[in-house]
Amino acid sequence: MENERSVESGFADLGLRTELLKALSGLGYEEPTPIQREAIPHLVAGKDLLGQAATGTGKTAAFALPILQLLDANEDRPSPVALVLVPTRELAMQVSEAVYKYGHDLRARCVPIYGGQPIGRQIDALRRGCHVVVATPGRALDHIRKNTLELDGIAMVVLDEADEMLDMGFAEDLEAILEATPKERQTVLFSATMPPRIDAIARRHQRNPVRVTIERSTTQAGTSPLVKQTAYLIPRHHKAAALGRILDIEAPEAAIVFCRTRGEVDQLTETLNGRGYRAEALHGGMDQEQRDRVMGRVRAGTADLLIATDVAARGLDIDHLTHVVNYDVPSAPESYVHRIGRVGRAGRAGVAITLAEPREQRQLQNIERLTKQKIPFEKVPSVDALRARQMELTTETMREALATDGLEHFESVLRELSGDFSVEQIALAAIKLAHNAEQSTMDEVEIPDLSQPREQRDRRDPRDRFDRSERNDRSSRFGRDERPDRGGRFERGGRGRGGPVMAKLYVGLGRKAGIRPQDLVGAIANESGISGRDIGDIKVSDQFSIVEVPGDDVENILRSMKHASIRGKKANIRRYRDER
Repeated sequence: MENERSVESGFADLGLRTELLKALSGLGYEEPTPIQREAIPHLVAGKDLLGQAATGTGKTAAFALPILQLLDANEDRPSPVALVLVPTRELAMQVSEAVYKYGHDLRARCVPIYGGQPIGRQIDALRRGCHVVVATPGRALDHIRKNTLELDGIAMVVLDEADEMLDMGFAEDLEAILEATPKERQTVLFSATMPPRIDAIARRHQRNPVRVTIERSTTQAGTSPLVKQTAYLIPRHHKAAALGRILDIEAPEAAIVFCRTRGEVDQLTETLNGRGYRAEALHGGMDQEQRDRVMGRVRAGTADLLIATDVAARGLDIDHLTHVVNYDVPSAPESYVHRIGRVGRAGRAGVAITLAEPREQRQLQNIERLTKQKIPFEKVPSVDALRARQMELTTETMREALATDGLEHFESVLRELSGDFSVEQIALAAIKLAHNAEQSTMDEVEIPDLSQPREQRDRRDPRDRFDRSERNDRSSRFGRDERPDRGGRFERGGRGRGGPVMAKLYVGLGRKAGIRPQDLVGAIANESGISGRDIGDIKVSDQFSIVEVPGDDVENILRSMKHASIRGKKANIRRYRDER
């Protein structure tokens, strides 16, 4: 009853119907978040809206509840009243689940449509009727061209994470979809950032939109920020060891570690499992069943580390997450904001850790400019600090054991040993066994501290100096722009030394088929799940195109694009063999 009164006094003030208030009460919702409080009344009133809010602020409910307000629950075969466009299949599924939960008492029907799933199954679901369609832009456009997505009854179109969709190359698709929907529709844009391209879409497709901006909460004087941000400056060949040591000290309840490539995800997962962590990998090369299994283990607490690529983890929500780790500095500052927004939610404290190589310091400065926050450097914990922390954990383990029942079962062992050893010797031996069982003793190498200015490091210990010309970094042997590889592939300088090795794909469509670079980026990113930012140079000729993609993702892309179409045309895609 108390929770129902709280919901009634919070969400009822926003003008929501009784069925939705009942659903929110059953889900344990008490008070609307700032974005919900600001956006819902305007959307219920039928106004267009341009909303800026970070990940984790409650945007999904902010537009899902007003959509459900439009429903007629008595229709046997409903036509869609709302179309929600999202950048990834993961987010499409998450939004669909939210619509189903909130609209349970209204018998709301929601169909998610996205690449990587048989289109025939989606056509059947659309024919059976639904109230809401949640779609990735490429697949929505496919259905529009096939006349399998009814648009006549669309009253609201929502672009969720609009900046991400633009970054992935969906600008043309979004324009085409908006042009195909009824002119009198309500248009809603949500975005974490507001680049000029978002304003351009708003000017073309919205009518006097209400602007709602929810600033990331600032810290009052004398208080600690909800998300503690720190960075470590580390040579690349020490990063895995440094991460393991930092995690040993931090002891997170649950953490996401972000990597750039799926190969890096798999390698780091193996390394951390060897260190004794329960780590799970998540990347675009996994099918949906594998992804669901991984997320089930993470949410159940049987895994404490999720090692993931950006795109694979987008849209995921883990309630007990305490730490976010950037194994590499994100090239786009907005990506950093998205990542760390996953912790520090609902008033809970969180930790954001970034492992930066010396060459990535400028990227950190760009992030600091965007967030208007200084990210302090810390020294990687020393071997002595690690051992001290391990002793603290052993002490905690022994205290817990001493507080439990059943110690009397071991009195016979104590009596037998006490004839030859003192009680103190027996206790020390027991502590040693407990310590060795719980703690790793494999990490004995000191990691160079690059957090101090170079001249101070040079004075302290010449062995700690890091020079990219050393044998551990081969990239300086080659030119600035590209580096050869035995497989005929090359790595673009724009991605930075140590970035992913790139491979080339041949696409049997070119200018004469109306293909543009953004079409290729959008199709590959949508179908395979990789980020549009990870796609390299694109050359479009009259009859074909050549696209650079991360070498680790080639097989996944070829598999995902096998039955895909680009601008409605079937494409022959294979590895490109340069005959030079």
